[in-house]
Amino acid sequence: MPMKLRKMLGDVNAPSCIMLRNLIDTQSKDTIRKWCLSYAEKKVLPIFEKHCPDDTRPRNAVNAAHDYLDGTVKFPIVKNIILNECHTAARELDDNPIAQAAARAVGQGSAVVHTLTHSLGLFFYAAAAVAYDRIGPFATDDEYAQIAEEVCLDYTAALRAIAVENEPNPAKLKWNC
Repeated sequence: MPMKLRKMLGDVNAPSCIMLRNLIDTQSKDTIRKWCLSYAEKKVLPIFEKHCPDDTRPRNAVNAAHDYLDGTVKFPIVKNIILNECHTAARELDDNPIAQAAARAVGQGSAVVHTLTHSLGLFFYAAAAVAYDRIGPFATDDEYAQIAEEVCLDYTAALRAIAVENEPNPAKLKWNC
């Protein structure tokens, strides 16, 4: 069993994670943003809402990010909602590691509208949310690693499904990992 519950799961140096980063590097800002928001909304937000059905703060972050991409709100509004609603919800959930990881993941997915490298943060927090939801917070490191690998492959497949082949304007990301 892990000594202490980890906030994030996954290995930045794993071949699947390197493959994911390489794929991200081939895509435009718009594709990356749409992919992350979609993944956060469809795969992670339901985990949060299952455990905190009356807390709308992570959903508010996703909605605000969509509004920003649609041009109906300015970034300072989105940033405020992500930081002061979604991330605050996560900080308040020390007693619920599943919902906490999900809120962090949704916050990262929403923040991609501004900083594309949050796309990797979404993966690491989503892996924790999925793993803790599926097998609880007291499993072995090997069990968590297996689920993180599954989440990485699922996340990569979601990007492949919308990836633009030979994207003429790939984003230029600087990975600090």
